[in-house]
Amino acid sequence: MAKGKKVTVYFCQSCGYESSKWMGQCPGCGEWSTFVEESIEKTAVGKGISKGEELRTRKLSEIDMQDKGRVVTGFRELDRVLGGGIVQGSLVLVGGDPGIGKSTLLLQVCRNLAESMEVLYISGEESLQQIKMRAQRIGQFSDGLQLFCETSMERIEQVVERQKPRVVIIDSIQTIYSEGIGSAPGSVSQVRETTARLLQIAKGVDITIFIVGHVTKEGVVAGPRVLEHMVDTVLYFEGDRHASYRILRGVKNRFGSTNEIGVFEMQESGLQEVENPSEFMLNGKPQGASGSVVACSMEGTRPILVEIQALVCHSNFGIPRRTAAGTDLTRVNLLMAVLEKRAGLSLSSSDAYVNIAGGVRMNEPAIDLGIVMALASSFRNKAIDDKAICFGEVGLSGEVRAVNMAQQRVSEAKKLGFATCILPKVCIPSLTNIKGIQLVGVENIREAILRISP
Repeated sequence: MAKGKKVTVYFCQSCGYESSKWMGQCPGCGEWSTFVEESIEKTAVGKGISKGEELRTRKLSEIDMQDKGRVVTGFRELDRVLGGGIVQGSLVLVGGDPGIGKSTLLLQVCRNLAESMEVLYISGEESLQQIKMRAQRIGQFSDGLQLFCETSMERIEQVVERQKPRVVIIDSIQTIYSEGIGSAPGSVSQVRETTARLLQIAKGVDITIFIVGHVTKEGVVAGPRVLEHMVDTVLYFEGDRHASYRILRGVKNRFGSTNEIGVFEMQESGLQEVENPSEFMLNGKPQGASGSVVACSMEGTRPILVEIQALVCHSNFGIPRRTAAGTDLTRVNLLMAVLEKRAGLSLSSSDAYVNIAGGVRMNEPAIDLGIVMALASSFRNKAIDDKAICFGEVGLSGEVRAVNMAQQRVSEAKKLGFATCILPKVCIPSLTNIKGIQLVGVENIREAILRISP
């Protein structure tokens, strides 16, 4: 490649906008203080087509879809998030905090896929010996898995074009560099260039490529925001690295829904699927304790039952302390104001702590009723029936509003042995063939609080 002139340019870390000078606000995305300086080589790029090359368009009816089926990964939770399996020729970005288990998950996927196809695992962070040490902890691998440690994009292209595997894993994109770009690995221009070339390989050779992306302290993938626009699917691996559970969430998916989640548990032998997250989240729930209630939240098409805990006590400070773990603190403050105004509970001089047990994060409005009942239960120091479950959105007037997919929520509660379900009254007419569980419809939070033991 002919070398060109080195120039200094500025890139926006949020959207990848390029400028010849530094600017405080990005004209592309409107973000402030996101420009970084990089030195790159400007090379002449030839354009056009070769002599005799045919340019031909195709009709939609001429495209053959017979060989474009999905490939099952061996993890039903991962297949659920992907929309049914891996789509051939797709580019998938997997992001997450350091140590959360991204590499372990993808190595286990390689183990499952290597039984029936050739898989290439490319690492720019670990040596071959380190990968084998992690693989021995997971289990036995077949010879269908090939390992390659390299950070040069040009060498990776040569190996992929020669091997032509069905699936390629790149761990991680921030360590890969192109020799034609003068900036350091992990910079905006390097990440954008290498991802674009991987996208060409995936579409041109019909290979599925998984790329691992590091995240910043804000929880987004490091590098330009345009990276997420270039790939077909964006998955985020969430959870506390010190806890056993992990949640795989789809943020973008061109081939399926973005509302599905997969739940895993980290064990000594690797990640194990949690097929019944509701039972997993409710494990260890206290019996007969005040401030504890079970609520139902929907994640895609899957209902998940979670325990909402609240602790309300008298404050010894001039300004009461309010904290929330697993949900939005602003929403908790709003619901406490509704309780004080519409239900007559004097909470203005009390400390309040709200927690969703298990470490999961839920922001669906359907858990509003659960937060309200947990706060009222703790304030009165009266327990809620252990066999009762609730869901519903709470408005500023204290009304309990309808939520979607009430049938699935009630069915999940019945399957796990709950005897009573407190739900919006307007949802009851839409329920069919529900037997074995008592349905209590409420119109406002006053009626719901009456269900707490006197």
